[in-house]
Amino acid sequence: MSKKLALIFALAFAFSLTSAVIVRAQNAQQKTPTPAPAPTVAATTAPAQTGTMLTRTADGHEYAPILEKTLNYKDWTLKSLKDGSPVNLRQWAKGKKLVLVVYYAPWCGNWKMEAPVVARLYEKYKAHGFDVIAVNEYGSQEEAKAFFGAAGAPYTVVVESEGREAREQTAHYTYRQASGDPRRWGSPFNIFLEPATLKKTGDVLAEKALIVGGELIEKDAEQFIRQRLGLAAQASVEQCEQKTL
Repeated sequence: MSKKLALIFALAFAFSLTSAVIVRAQNAQQKTPTPAPAPTVAATTAPAQTGTMLTRTADGHEYAPILEKTLNYKDWTLKSLKDGSPVNLRQWAKGKKLVLVVYYAPWCGNWKMEAPVVARLYEKYKAHGFDVIAVNEYGSQEEAKAFFGAAGAPYTVVVESEGREAREQTAHYTYRQASGDPRRWGSPFNIFLEPATLKKTGDVLAEKALIVGGELIEKDAEQFIRQRLGLAAQASVEQCEQKTL
């Protein structure tokens, strides 16, 4: 028994010495500083915001995709920028296949970048049942008229508000908040409506609407418009005209 005990004590002593060596080695490794990770290069495009999926680019654009949102979008009657006459949205939209309601501020840089896109789409597809109505926000009628120039806007323009102090009282602000847009300001804000599907009576025109909570992505918007108007998809490369020899 004494020999066995002696052997056990010897093995235990050897094990304790080995453990101590291992612990000292681990401590030494922990004290060795690890190199700092290489800095990442800032992306040219900011991450998309939740809600409207708005994306800011390095050149100042704020693009957003077309999304379906529950807004309970209401009918409205607003004064025409051109002559002050009342324009009712439900009545104005009758007989059209697809309409775009775009809320804008005349001083907003992003609206200034989107405006040519809206004009191009309107001119290209107005003969196919597409129409645009723009709602002026947070800028005076004089500012709005100056923005469109002496010839005026090619499409209908109405006025909801004329001062920045009205921001939280506008329908524009209400719909942006309902769509999940966290920004204090948000121009332009685009809403596509199909008149054939709108409610014929009542305050609410559509419970759900297709919105763009930022600038239109022109290629995507045009593809969407053509689809809703029943037009054939555009070929990526135009075919050369065949000539008879």
